Amino acid sequence: MGQRYSFSKKKISQLFPFILKNNYSDKFHDECGVFGIYSPFKIDTFSLIQFGLFALQHRGQEACGFSVLRDGFILSHKNEGFVLDFFKKISNSECYHGNAAIGHTRYSTEGGQSKKNIQPFFGEDSYGRSTISIVHNGNLVNAQYIRKELEHQGINFISEHSDSEVILRLIQKYLPEYENNLEKAIQKTTVDIKGAYSVIVLMKNKMAAFRDPNGIRPLCYGMLDDKTYIFSSETCGIDSVGGFYVRDLLPGEIIIVDQKSIQFSKLRKIKNRNVKKRICSFEYIYFSRPDSLIENVNVYEVREKSGEKLYEQHPVEADVVIGVPDSGVPASIGYSKASGIPFKPILVKNKYIGRSFILPKKEMREKMVNLKLNPILDEIKGKRIVIIDDSIVRGTTSRRLVYILRKAGAKEIHFRSASPPIIGPCYLGVDTPTRKDLISYNHIDKKSIEKILNVDSLEFLSMDNLIDILGSIHYCFGCFTGNYPVQKTENNIT
Repeated sequence: MGQRYSFSKKKISQLFPFILKNNYSDKFHDECGVFGIYSPFKIDTFSLIQFGLFALQHRGQEACGFSVLRDGFILSHKNEGFVLDFFKKISNSECYHGNAAIGHTRYSTEGGQSKKNIQPFFGEDSYGRSTISIVHNGNLVNAQYIRKELEHQGINFISEHSDSEVILRLIQKYLPEYENNLEKAIQKTTVDIKGAYSVIVLMKNKMAAFRDPNGIRPLCYGMLDDKTYIFSSETCGIDSVGGFYVRDLLPGEIIIVDQKSIQFSKLRKIKNRNVKKRICSFEYIYFSRPDSLIENVNVYEVREKSGEKLYEQHPVEADVVIGVPDSGVPASIGYSKASGIPFKPILVKNKYIGRSFILPKKEMREKMVNLKLNPILDEIKGKRIVIIDDSIVRGTTSRRLVYILRKAGAKEIHFRSASPPIIGPCYLGVDTPTRKDLISYNHIDKKSIEKILNVDSLEFLSMDNLIDILGSIHYCFGCFTGNYPVQKTENNIT
């Protein structure tokens, strides 16, 4: 029989000082996923949008919503909670059968958890009827400046500091100027905004999808049949409704579909901007589902190759390789293949726990230490272990796992990160800690991190190897290098 260990409150607080402060979050979190489907005929949009959002649940687990185009009217429904729980509460599902729908699943960040910020956002005519609806993945670096300017012009906002609503209100502002030409209104809008954005827009007779000039956040399109178009943050969303993937939207591309056709165009040329393609490299490391293609690159293969490269960088003798579920597992399999050391799924993850776990009492919160991940103790005692995670952010989860493995009797622990050291936060659509909370920013010397984690050795995937796997031309490595494709400037529109 395996042994069980209990930890005192004092010991836990000494080992994991950031746990209570940061709600157990020791990962980067992509803030949302978007999905849309358009058909010239009435289809079961209620079920299709449900399937699409469920497939993108990993991109946001706190709230979701959708808008459906039915008989020329846009109907919206949104609330907090998981996708399936949200849809189960909708009793009049037949009302949401139409010929088009867009949806959003949200990871809410600190200070932005109000229900007013749940997407989609929609605009109404003078009769109170919705005429336009929008979902957005990304982050604008000049959103608050634009919002203040629009408010001075008498434009009202519903949300609390949402950059997604800024995009919507700009499109609404420019539509009359261009006689309701959605393409031109979007082009004008994207001259003003700056940052990362993958957007889907629904109107009463068409749907548009567009992506920022750098292509930082992912967005692809596919087809359900020869007349039904699908847009999704990842290909797994297209797969979930039985569609087939066509391709990713190009950086700076607009696609508009209506009852008769599909049209492709470009955003206007924007002066003095770095418009090189720069897809977020963390999509491959952690955010995306392993069965997705991002820019036609297999996410699972990238993660497996990372594990192979880790062994090539720093070989070590060990008895077993284990991965931190879920995104650390493919890298562990790759490491096992390259090294010949057997991989075993020793860490067991509770599949039913979300990213937020609100408990009012301190003693109850402390009992969460072993709730998300728990090891099979008899497979650890006396073993030399290589443990692989997708990344090390604050280091609190890593310290916790090492402590548990040490208590279980591991002889040696060699920690491997399937990404380079994270030295900077992201402000382009990802919820990240500040620099002062990043362990690699505060401890440049790898030996000092080894001491903090209490491991026999530590190795990060090198930037050279990550570039070798992905290629350096098309990716953003800002959180590893401090060099971002868009600079954060809040006080001007350029």
